[in-house]
Amino acid sequence: MTQLFDPFALRSLTLKNRIGISPMCMYSSSEGQANEFHIAHLGARAAGGAGLVIAEATAVEARGRITPFDAGLWSDAHIEPLSHVTREVRRYGAVAGIQLAHAGRKASMDRPWGLAPNQALDTATGAGRW
Repeated sequence: MTQLFDPFALRSLTLKNRIGISPMCMYSSSEGQANEFHIAHLGARAAGGAGLVIAEATAVEARGRITPFDAGLWSDAHIEPLSHVTREVRRYGAVAGIQLAHAGRKASMDRPWGLAPNQALDTATGAGRW
């Protein structure tokens, strides 16, 4: 018999099952802020029964974002919106996780459906949507 739906304990953390949602870059933030999209998207994964829901790559500094539309955690202003997402995930009995990120030299690109692939944004001229 499968153990997929059995609880999983790791030290002081217990997941209600062994189903985990990996982070997905959604490029849906403004100034790094989590918003209603994140609440709906991640909340729906929790409502669907996942035991672990991991939020998308979340930049630790503004200039380290992959795109200007990435989620962020470089300011105290980001805490409450992310807390709201966490409360929604927990409401369905799931554990909330987060993927911290810094894009390094590949930072400041546009969304994949924006400019030409891998075209850097020009902050001096405003090319792209930076």
